[in-house]
Amino acid sequence: MNDKQLATTQGNVIESVVIGGDLSRLTAEQRVEYYKRVCESMNLNPYTRPFDYITLNAKLTLYAKKDATDQLRKRDGVSITKLEREVVNDICLVTAYAQTVTRSDASTGAVSIKGLSGDALANAMMKAETKAKRRVTLSICGLGLLDETEIETVSTAVPTIVNVETGEIVEDVPAVPLDNIPDMSLELAMSEQTSKGDLYGDLPNDKLALMFNAISKKVPHTDDHKRKMVAIQTILESRASGSGA
Repeated sequence: MNDKQLATTQGNVIESVVIGGDLSRLTAEQRVEYYKRVCESMNLNPYTRPFDYITLNAKLTLYAKKDATDQLRKRDGVSITKLEREVVNDICLVTAYAQTVTRSDASTGAVSIKGLSGDALANAMMKAETKAKRRVTLSICGLGLLDETEIETVSTAVPTIVNVETGEIVEDVPAVPLDNIPDMSLELAMSEQTSKGDLYGDLPNDKLALMFNAISKKVPHTDDHKRKMVAIQTILESRASGSGA
């Protein structure tokens, strides 16, 4: 089989799997190729990791991150023209209106604020605004994907860590013994640094998971090892719940 025939065969495999809606059936290399193709087709920069993976209804698929909606707004000249806010039965509703040169659209973001006050209430209201803006951006740009702010409201959605560079599905990060390790705040976890000085809070999920697995294999675990693993867990759990950066 020559290179052209091989490329055609690989393309057909990717197409058949994508139509079926389950990217887990692709090889790691094919997932990398598919990710690049999706970004190229939408004129998005793959190096900013605009998409991440999620298992929804037992199928591995992509969802849009902040980088995706930011780039889409710039690409299509999307303007958020108006925001409407209201509270209905302890639910904060924000409707975002958007337009381009040729289209207009509106979408709603909803967040429960029952029992919240102070900073927690303010953060929930800002989250509703963010959800509305991102949902209307995806809608007006014709992208039928979930946004990362919607994941926590879908009971069957499970964030799945995939190494974007290799396409490999990273095993779940297990819980670690917390003996002599106090609970860690998200702020402290995100300020933890790698040996190169990179902040944990700036690293993508797949990098954090790979780091966790590497650290977990070091025996015996020192307090430093445990602190780093707890920091990674704290960040990943926060992102999975939609409450993190």
